[in-house]
Parts: sequence; structure tokens; C-alpha cells
Amino acid sequence: MGKLKIVTIGGGSSYTPEIVEGFIKRYDELPITELWLVDVEAGKEKLEIVGNMAKRMVEKAGLPIDVHLTLDRREALKDADFVTTQFRVGLLDARAKDERIPLKYNVIGQETNGPGGLFKGLRTIPVILDICKDMEELCPNAWLVNFTNPAGMVTEAVLRYSNIKNVVGLCNVPIMMKMQVAELLGADGDRVHIDFAGLNHMVFGLNVYLDGENVTDTVLDKMTSADKKEMTMRNIKNLDWEPNFIKGLKAIPCPYHRYYYKTSQMLEAELEEADNEGTRAEVVQGVERDLFELYKDPNLAHKPEQLSKRGGAYYSDAACSLINSIYNDKRDIQTVNTINNGAIQSIPNDSAIEINCVITKDGPKPIGIGDLPVPVRGLVQQIKSFERVGAEAAVTGDYNTALLAMTINPLVPSDEIAKKIMDEMLEAHKEHLPKFFKKIEA
Repeated sequence: MGKLKIVTIGGGSSYTPEIVEGFIKRYDELPITELWLVDVEAGKEKLEIVGNMAKRMVEKAGLPIDVHLTLDRREALKDADFVTTQFRVGLLDARAKDERIPLKYNVIGQETNGPGGLFKGLRTIPVILDICKDMEELCPNAWLVNFTNPAGMVTEAVLRYSNIKNVVGLCNVPIMMKMQVAELLGADGDRVHIDFAGLNHMVFGLNVYLDGENVTDTVLDKMTSADKKEMTMRNIKNLDWEPNFIKGLKAIPCPYHRYYYKTSQMLEAELEEADNEGTRAEVVQGVERDLFELYKDPNLAHKPEQLSKRGGAYYSDAACSLINSIYNDKRDIQTVNTINNGAIQSIPNDSAIEINCVITKDGPKPIGIGDLPVPVRGLVQQIKSFERVGAEAAVTGDYNTALLAMTINPLVPSDEIAKKIMDEMLEAHKEHLPKFFKKIEA
């Protein structure tokens, strides 16, 4: 059937066995001939460990997929068909700073929300735009499938500041929410459909259908009942929703909404955790050490159960299903980050949104909803402003623009506190923010 080349940037990630497993499961429909795993010098050891495990997984499956490991991104990108990105600039040490520094000012520290989300974007966007430049030259027709957080801000930046139009941002939150709702209803996931709309980590389930019947009210009741099931993810504390609030909202919030609707309780929980077991980044560092010790085992040729502790449930399903649907023009419905094009009326047409789309060989086609309900519209618009201004700051390296972005975010209580956090985090991440320091020096 000819060549099908997929490149994964951040190939040394502990998540790589997830996506390799996903590709193996779908090989009959997605006959990959080359899988290139790319990383940087700092990730060389992890790339070799997880890359060799990926080779063992493919060999065990008996599939003719050539797995290549490289630190040369340009070599990998040449003539690629799909490029997936799952990297972390500054590694987990940078995430730990994103989480700890805001807490000193009684502000939530989190890798995709508030000050931490902004600084992850500031570090990540210049790198993703460099990747886009290489793609324009070496694989101009390839699809960029971005999993790197903050996925909404990153997708926004690619749409605004690169010539890459074949870009899709992806997150495992919608598919995880769907599976949790299915469990709540005691049904298989394929019987459940949810109308998702909003932004990355700011998406709402507007309507829920079971076998085509609207069961939204039933789900909202079950979410707050005495025998409710847990509906969150490993990195977000499962604080109970106030039942009357959920019934008034008339929509299913995603787990990340707890940071905005339950801010004081989430902050209190984060402070306690940081003082005891450590921030989430520090916990994950321990999990990763254990995982890579497992990955070194020359007899291990399957994704270990321990990877579930890392989070990222349904990651491979989301990524591999999307690539499979584009490649095979499946025209199924998936929830992705893509250009709005009028699907949500109160968001600019040229902005990135997270919404249900029909997935075709020409990419995602958003399913228009008209507009978001009034109760959720304002918060979504505020976060979209944060993403846009944050992306501009990442591209320009402008201090004032970055400070504005941080102050816009509803998790930051004032411009004075924003400036204190901004100055400390800038210094902490100096190595990975060269544009800002060139401007400051100038």
C-alpha cells in the first residue's frame, strides 16, 4: 500500500508505549511502515529505553513497522505523513516550578491552568513553531497532531503564527468524560454520545444521549447522587460538586473546571499535597523513575499496568483514532481542537476551539452548535482571551503582554500578584525563555 510514515516528537516520553499499542491495534486499517521517535539530547537516555521497548512491542506483534530512534528532527520529518507532538520543554523539573511558585502567592499551580499554564505555553510555543517551519519545508502535506499542553494555546499559536493548516489539537479529557458518563449510566461507551463544545480543558458536555435518547438530566442527577462514581482524572482532586450548582449549570463540566468553580478548595488541597507528598510533578517524577526501570527489562514487550498511574487514560485511543480516521476518511465524530469557522458564534472564527467534528481525509469539520449557553459563555471567552494573549506573548517575548495574559486568567486575583509571580517564574525558567531575556537585555 506504499509508505505511511509517522513521526512522534517527544518520543522518549513514558506515554510512548500507549501510542505504539494504539498503532499496533489498528495496523489492519493503519498500515504504518515507519515510526520515528524523536527527542532532544536531554531525553536521549529515555528515548533509547522506551524506543527499544517500542521495537520489542512491534516485534512481538509480528508487524513490518520499522521503528527509528533519532535526535535529528529534520531527518525524521522528511516526507512524513503524520507528526505527533508530546514533548515538555524543561522536562518535569519545569512543571514542578510551574506548580510550586504560584502556591507561594496562594495561587493555584497547575501545568495547563493559571500561571503554570501560561509559562508552559511560553516555553512550548516557540518550539512548536520551529517544528512547523521544518514541516513546511520537509513534509508540507503532513498532519500535525498536537498533544503537547496547553493544547488549546498551542493550537491557537499554530493557526495564527505558522503556515501549517493541517493541524489538530488533541486531548484525552472528552473521551475520558464520555467513558465515565457511560459507566455512570451502566452502558457501553459506544452507546453514549455527548455534544462537547468549548476550549481545551474548558470543554462542556452540553447534551448526553444514550441510544439516541437525551438523558442529560439523568446524568446530572447521577453526578451528584449519594452513590455517584468518581468523575475526574489522576492529576485533579475529586472534590464533589454542589448538586444545586450542577443542576443550575445544566451541562457537564470537565474535571479542570474544578479550578475555576471550586478555586479555594482546590488551592487548599494543592497546598496540603505540596507540603506532604509533593506537587503532582514531583509525584510523577517518582512514577516515571519506576516506569523507566520497567521499560529497561529486555523481556517487557507490552504496555505495563503501572503506566495507568501516570494518567493519560485513553490517550492512545484519542490519538490513533484521529490519525486512522483522517487516513481512511472515516467521517466519524470525534472531539478535537480545530479552527472555529463559525461553529461557536461567540468565539472568533479564526480561533481554536474544542468541539465535536466529523473527521475526514481533509481534516476535522466542526459541528456547529450556534452558541454556548449563557451560564458558561463568559468563562470560555475569558479563557480564550487568555490563550490568545498568551500565544502572542510567547511569539513576541514581550513582558507586558505576558503579564497581561496572566492577569486576564481568572485564577490570578490581581495585577500586583500577577507581577510578583511573573517575575519569579521568568527567572526560574530563564533557560527556556530566550526571547524574553533578549528583549529585557535590549
